Amino acid sequence: EVQLVESGGGLVQPGGSLRLSCAASGFAFSSSYMKWARQAPGKELEWVSDITSDGTKTYYSVSVKGRFTISRDNAKNTLYLQLNSVKTEDTGIYYCQYGIQRGQGTQVTVSS
Repeated sequence: EVQLVESGGGLVQPGGSLRLSCAASGFAFSSSYMKWARQAPGKELEWVSDITSDGTKTYYSVSVKGRFTISRDNAKNTLYLQLNSVKTEDTGIYYCQYGIQRGQGTQVTVSS
């Protein structure tokens, strides 16, 4: 059974930083393409970032490029998302995704 457990969310001030983690199990994580997505209140799910199985290629949405960094540790079956220079519009629930499957999400709130 695929399990994705996100953590690391919380309240952060604008301009601050946060690191999200996603512990993966139940599938071949080290050979899997992974994604982060987010959902703001009242809005649809939005793609944030992708990473190839070996971590050598990463992709970002225009809204987060230059501020967020996706990475992975295949030895730990863990996916990460480093959020820097956060803005109020980054507020939402962040999900890691394997295909169409995702975890329960972790809440990020950007507010002063």
